Amino acid sequence: MTEQTNTGKTALVLGATGGIGGAVARGLAARGWRIRALNRNAAEAARREPGFDWVQGDAMQAGDVLKAAAGVEVIVHAVNPPGYRNWGQLVLPMLDSTIAAAKAVGARIVLPGTVYNFGPDVLPNVTEDSPQHPQTRKGAIRVEMERRLKAAAEAGTPVIILRAGDFFGERVTNSWFSQGVVKPGKPVASVTNPGRAGIGHQWAYLPDVAETMIRLIEKGDALPTFAVYHMRGHWDGDGQQMIGAIERVVGHRVKAKSFPWWILPLAAPFVPLMKELREMRYLWKVPLQMRNDKLLAVLGEEPHTPIDEAVKTSLAALGCLPAR
Repeated sequence: MTEQTNTGKTALVLGATGGIGGAVARGLAARGWRIRALNRNAAEAARREPGFDWVQGDAMQAGDVLKAAAGVEVIVHAVNPPGYRNWGQLVLPMLDSTIAAAKAVGARIVLPGTVYNFGPDVLPNVTEDSPQHPQTRKGAIRVEMERRLKAAAEAGTPVIILRAGDFFGERVTNSWFSQGVVKPGKPVASVTNPGRAGIGHQWAYLPDVAETMIRLIEKGDALPTFAVYHMRGHWDGDGQQMIGAIERVVGHRVKAKSFPWWILPLAAPFVPLMKELREMRYLWKVPLQMRNDKLLAVLGEEPHTPIDEAVKTSLAALGCLPAR
């Protein structure tokens, strides 16, 4: 493990090889936290990210998580089954392992949340306390995750949930931006727009999400036991501003095509991600905007990378810009 400035604090990050988990882990390490990470192939993970203290284990196994959580102040629960495979069967048992470990060692749980637990009935303006009536399987599981975390908080285990829009950024592979809007590994000649002109959409740049989570973690005991916040992120008010940012970054006009929603039912049996995308279509039919008033009251500001800079970094990471 590489040398880090020791703050005396340790965070266990589940999902440290993923986008948001890795970003939070690296951000905390830069602030002097010791990062412990659980992985089923700890040796390979350590080769790729030598700055963390890797522990061999499986987030599905409560004993593995408990052992890895010994002495930690925070457990960042950012783990997901790869490629959405068996998502519905694995997500809740993994969360139960985290909750049990956090209770045992007295740690705070931090969860990157989504808008999937909200149905069309509360759109377009969603608050932290809006009723949760999901119309999708994934949304129902998200509701149950938050219900279990709230119960844990009421029993004395502190929880932070940060909900954000659709992710984009480095190391974000299963996302609308990387799977639907642009084609990884190819120069941008055209883009695919899942929405319609005039319908707003909310995007979240991964480094901004990670930084926001870290600042909330740093607030620690100043937060409520069950602390839920929304990020504003990048609000595309008319559904065209993300395309405009892409054009500015690549330096030329691009052809905008409508997303082929008709193909998703055909591809879903073979590509699990396609089924997930199909279920979320309603989020592109109605403008969805999460206000960040509650977050601003706590942090004073929301970390916010300018859209062109965020898009440039994202496209470069996907291999869509010429190498310098």
